[in-house]
Amino acid sequence: MHDIRTIRDNPAAFDAALSRRGVAPVSSDILALDEARRAKILAAETAQADANKAAKEVGAAKARGDDAEFERLRGLVAEKKAEIAALNEEAKTQDAALTDLLMGIPNLPDDATPDGDDEDDNVEIHRHGSPRNFSFDPVEHYDIPAIRPGMDFETAAKLSGSRFVLLSGAVARLHRALAQFMLDVHVEEHGLTETITPVLVREAMMYGTGQLPKFGEDSYQTTNGWWLIPTAEVTLTNIVNGLTIDEDYLPRRYVAHTQCFRSEAGSAGRDTSGMLRQHQFEKVEMVSVTRPEDSAAEHDRMTGCAQAILEKLGLPYRTVVLCTGDLGAGMRKTHDIEVWLPGQNTYREISSVSVAGDYQARRMNARYKPEGGGKPQFVHTLNGSGLAVGRALIAVVENGQQEDGSVDLPTALHPYLRGKTRITPDGQLA
Repeated sequence: MHDIRTIRDNPAAFDAALSRRGVAPVSSDILALDEARRAKILAAETAQADANKAAKEVGAAKARGDDAEFERLRGLVAEKKAEIAALNEEAKTQDAALTDLLMGIPNLPDDATPDGDDEDDNVEIHRHGSPRNFSFDPVEHYDIPAIRPGMDFETAAKLSGSRFVLLSGAVARLHRALAQFMLDVHVEEHGLTETITPVLVREAMMYGTGQLPKFGEDSYQTTNGWWLIPTAEVTLTNIVNGLTIDEDYLPRRYVAHTQCFRSEAGSAGRDTSGMLRQHQFEKVEMVSVTRPEDSAAEHDRMTGCAQAILEKLGLPYRTVVLCTGDLGAGMRKTHDIEVWLPGQNTYREISSVSVAGDYQARRMNARYKPEGGGKPQFVHTLNGSGLAVGRALIAVVENGQQEDGSVDLPTALHPYLRGKTRITPDGQLA
C-alpha cells in the first residue's frame, strides 16, 4: 500500500514510477477520491461544531423561558446529528474506496531495478559453476531410470488430479533430506530463526502481504474463509502484523519449511511435464523484517543465503535482477536465482529474493519505535526461497544422473541419508 501524503506531495513522480511498470497514471483518481473524503470529514467537523454550539445554547434558552428558541435549537441539534451521521458514513465509504484503490496498485520499483518488458530484459549479475559436460544425452528428472520408481504422477492424478506427484522410497527420502539440509544451514550458519507456522490463514493476512485483493485466483480458499498459503512469506511476514516493536528487536530473520499451495492460474500449458510446477509443493522460506536503512544490505545478505545452498550442493546457477516488466506486484526489487537443469539445457528459477520496502508494512500496520525517540516508523520486509525443495530435487537428480541410469548425490546430503551416496538404476539408495 502507498502513503497518500507522498502522492499528494508529488503525484507526477508517483505516476512516473508506476509508468516504469507499464501502469497508466492513477494519481488524479486517487487525489479526487482523497479530496472528496477529506471534504466530507471537514463538513462533519463543521457540523459537529455547530451542534456543540447549539447544544450549549439549549440550556440557556430553557433557563430564560424562551420556549420557541429552545425548540428551534433542539431541532437544530437533532438536524446536525443526522447530518453528521450521514457525512461520516459517506466519508467512511470513500475512505474504504480509497483504501481499496491504494491496495490494488503495485509497489513502486526501486531505482536499481532495470527497466524492461519481460524476462528477456532481466539482467544477469552473478554466475557460479559451469554446467557439466555429459558423455551422453541427459534427460529430464522424470525420465531418469533411478527416479522413475519413486516419482508417480499417475497415482497422484487418480488421487488429486493433474499437477500433483506421489513421491516414495529413495526419492521421498532425498526430498526430506534436502529440506532438512536447507534448514540446518540457514539456522546454524546464517542465523535464521526456525519457525513452524500454520498453512491456513485468515483473509486479512493475505491482504497484509499483497496476495489480496488482486491475486486471489492464484491461491485456494476453504469453504469457511481460510486461505491456504502460497508460501510461508504470508505467515512469517504477518508475525509483525499490527505491532509496533522496539528498534532493538530488529532485524528479525525467520525461516520455515512448509507445504505451499498455488492454483497456477494463468499457467495453462506451462511446465505440465514432471514436478516443476505443482499445485502442492514444499519450500524453505526466508523472511526478514528490518529498519528501512538496512533493507538493501539485507536483500544482498538473503540472496547470499540462497546461493550458499546451491553452492554446497555443487549446482551451477546464475543470479539475475528482474526488470520492471517481470517484477512481482508487491516488490521493489527482486533477485531470481536460476539453477542449471541439464535435462532442459537451460537455467530455471529456484529462488526469488525480494525486498518489499514498506509496502507490506503499511498494509499490515507494522512499525517500530526508534531508540532515540520520535514517531514510530514503518518496518521494511523481505522474503526469499531458501530454496524450493521440489525444484532442488529436480536439479540434484538431473545434474547427478549417470549413463547407467543411476544418480550420484551431493556430498553435503550424505549425512542426511545415513551415508548413502547414490540412487541405483532400479531406484534404491546405496
